[in-house]
Amino acid sequence: MLKPHVPVNETPTGEIIPVITTIAAASPQHHISAPCACAQHAPAPQASARPAVQLTPGALVTVVVGGTAAVLVVGAVLVSMLLAVAITAGSLAIVALVIRSLMNGEAKRSR
Repeated sequence: MLKPHVPVNETPTGEIIPVITTIAAASPQHHISAPCACAQHAPAPQASARPAVQLTPGALVTVVVGGTAAVLVVGAVLVSMLLAVAITAGSLAIVALVIRSLMNGEAKRSR
């Protein structure tokens, strides 16, 4: 079970993997001519490096609804965490009062 096992192909295909050749020998040679200087073949001037984002009304509604949902979910999580901290603090305050009362009562009885 712990010895490595090399699998054996019972039905060999007979294919021979070709030897990897260099990229220059495998790709055909292309001659690149110099670009034309006339105005007909010149590229169009670009106004900015990246295109402006255009939101359709449907996309705008989706973004607003998604943002509102995200704000509501984050708000609910934060409020629930604050409530948990407040409940824990209140419980600890009550426990502290009970322990103090028990200790003061024991001190009065022992005198």
